[in-house]
Order: sequence, then C-alpha cells, then structure tokens
Amino acid sequence: MRHNLSLVLKGATGRAWASEGTGSEAQPSSPRPDDGALLDEYSRTVIRAVEMVSPSVVNIDVYKKVRVRRRGTDQTQARGGAGDEREVRAGTGSGFIFTPDGFILTNSHVVSGAVRVDATLFDGRRCAAQVVGDDPNTDLAVIRVNAPGLQAARLGESRSVRPGQVVIAIGNPYGFQCTVTTGVVSALGRSLRAGSGRLIDNVIQTDAALNPGNSGGPLLDSAGEVIGVNTAVILPAQGICFAIAIDTVKFVAGRLIKDGTIRNAFIGVAGQNVPLHRRLVRYHRLPHDSGILVAAVEAGSPAQRAGLLEGDLIVAFDGRPVAGIDDLHRILTDAQVGARATLSVLRGAVKLDLAIVPEEAPRP
Repeated sequence: MRHNLSLVLKGATGRAWASEGTGSEAQPSSPRPDDGALLDEYSRTVIRAVEMVSPSVVNIDVYKKVRVRRRGTDQTQARGGAGDEREVRAGTGSGFIFTPDGFILTNSHVVSGAVRVDATLFDGRRCAAQVVGDDPNTDLAVIRVNAPGLQAARLGESRSVRPGQVVIAIGNPYGFQCTVTTGVVSALGRSLRAGSGRLIDNVIQTDAALNPGNSGGPLLDSAGEVIGVNTAVILPAQGICFAIAIDTVKFVAGRLIKDGTIRNAFIGVAGQNVPLHRRLVRYHRLPHDSGILVAAVEAGSPAQRAGLLEGDLIVAFDGRPVAGIDDLHRILTDAQVGARATLSVLRGAVKLDLAIVPEEAPRP
C-alpha cells in the first residue's frame, strides 16, 4: 500500500525543506536573505548613528608655553632661562559634548599641561574652553565651552556591551574633522596602563580604526549611544584599539564636575570582571553572580599587606557587594583613605575576609 507522506527535512545549512507526497521536489520554506539588503541596512544603521552624534563631536586644540632662544644668546644660556616664552599649539585631540550646557569629555593626556584649550564645534564655531578637571589615572578629562545651541550625545551602559557587536568611532585624526570608522568589540575586561603608570581596568578593545587625534572621541553602538571614550592604539599593530568603558566615564566625569579632581583610595590591585560559578554564588549566598578576578597585586600596596593573592575573586568591600571593577571604583572614594575595611574574597571555594587599609592614590 502506498501512503501520501508529508515530511519536513533539515539540511546542513539549517534551512527547512518541505516534501509533499512521493516524487515531489524539495522547495525552500523561505527565500535566501539578500546580501545587498543586509549591507544596505548596515549602512543605514551606521549613518543614523553618525548623524545623531556628529553634532556633539568637537576638535580640540591645545596650546602650551615654550621657551624660545633669543637672538644673540647661545643654547646654554637659553637652557638657563634666557629667552622668551611663547604660546604654541602643542597638539590636537577629540572630545564630545555630553551635557547641553557645554561640558565636554576628552582624554586627560589631550589637555594635560595646557595653558589654553580651544574647541571647534561641528558647525565650525571656535570656542575657548575651560579645563574643569582631569584624572590621569583613568585618562579622562572634562572641559567646558560657553556657547548656545549645543547638542549632547546620549550615554549608554557598559553592561550592555558584548564582544562581536558593531561599534562606530568618530574623531578628528590628524585634524580631519568628524572622521568615521567602524568595527566590532574585540574583547572586554582589558587592562591598559595610563600615562600616570596606573592600570586602567575594564577597557574595551575594538578594531575600529583609530589614529593620533582620535583620542577623546566617542565609541558608539549601533543605536548611537556612547559606550566608550577612545583613548589609545598600539601603533605597531593593526586593529588593536582601546576605549574606556562608559560606566567608568560617567562616574569619573561626575566627580570631576563636582570637585575638579578625584582623590581616590588605592589598594593596589589590577583585575577584570568575571562571572562566578553558580554553585559558589548559592553556597555563599552572594547577591551577584560576578566579581573581580585579581590579575596582579602591586608590591608594597595595601592589598599585598592584607594578604590578597593573584587569582582571588573580590566579591565585597567593607560589607558592600562588588559585582565588578566599576563597583569597587565607586566605593574607593576619598572617604575610604586611611579607613580600616574588610575585603571579602573567594580563594578557591573558601570565602575569606581580609583586613585592609586603603591609601590615597598617588597623583602622577
């Protein structure tokens, strides 16, 4: 007896194919995606994000004073103080407006040591900028301009960032204003040594092309929200660039606007955010399923004196849960300097409470 069968088969590509009865030819259940349409949609997404944020991006010119040798004096005299001081342009960088009243985010290394800072807006207006404050330990700075009609960029969240997602960088490399490059998030949780010598933790690695002059510009997601501040490239390499995560940026910027500087507590740890095993979370009744993996402990630091070891997992500080590096940075404020506290860590499967006394972070 012959039966009329209805079958659904799946090939190696994962597409469904339907066969009705015997002898009928298999047909695809849906048309193959049009590569051209996908690329067009990608282009439209990038264009929308760029059009949203470009009016907020500024070009920063930094001026410093140098001593110029007078005519008729030799080089030795010039080094000893003979000569005139002149104001010269010492460098350029990028930044972006993040409040409607003119606060601009950029890198500390862009404006450090400047006697004058000028910002050129998207519409060509050139404004004198005031340095509100800078933090070399995170390579972040806030400057401000007084101008009408400013458009602020929208800030995103670090926790939403994932490796592989599309990102867009806007900046002014070599003075070419509002240059756009695209790429993906290559990795999260990187550490990068700042010019102060301190490690900046939880840095975003991207392959969106950056060049000198991009420093301080925004790194965007596909929705046009700023998820990082571009800060560094590895010049001998290609496609290895870094941005400071936006959650760190928001915390530092708030303190700079309020106080002009950051007096941080310091324990001497380099680490990265990692997930915790669910069994450890349940067994120790931890409120978060992530913590900080200790990658290095500085010699002579409070952490070393407290007995912290590489490989420990920090889960709390002074009774306050720590889900990641940003949480620890928020806790280690000037109020913690010299105050005895408890550092809770997981060492293997064991939870330990270490007594620690943070110190003031040294200014570079």
